[in-house]
Amino acid sequence: MAIPPVREEITAVEREDDRMSDYESACMVGGRGEAIRDVLGHIGDKWALLIVGALSVGGRLRFTELHRHIPGISQRMLTVTLRHLERDGLVRRTMHAEVPPRVEYQLTDIGTTLIEPARALGRWATDSYLTVLDSREHFDATNSASKAKQVPNAAR
Repeated sequence: MAIPPVREEITAVEREDDRMSDYESACMVGGRGEAIRDVLGHIGDKWALLIVGALSVGGRLRFTELHRHIPGISQRMLTVTLRHLERDGLVRRTMHAEVPPRVEYQLTDIGTTLIEPARALGRWATDSYLTVLDSREHFDATNSASKAKQVPNAAR
């Protein structure tokens, strides 16, 4: 549960607000950046963005259809992530009284506003993937070489 800011924190943020960028100011909401951490904690994970992407293309999808559209996700992770997105108001779950029961998921109005940022992030990830892999490889090679130098001969 978030602790509300004390008056001194709010005043300090208001005084510094003129000197901060929009990003810095947003991080300081309540003096702790709760809004960014809280919301991005749910929508920033890989499964949430893939669910938003699948629903943006498929419109209204049943659980099994959604599961097929997202390779690698377990049924449990799909269920948990859908619940988070539903709780946050980004996904609507509709249960139809049929035998067997039919449940469909679709993006809400606010959920649809996440489509473009999710697509932009997805494009960046795919465009940058090879560069990121090269950087990881270089970093790992450099760090493993420096760690090998730090290990004393007696430990080898």
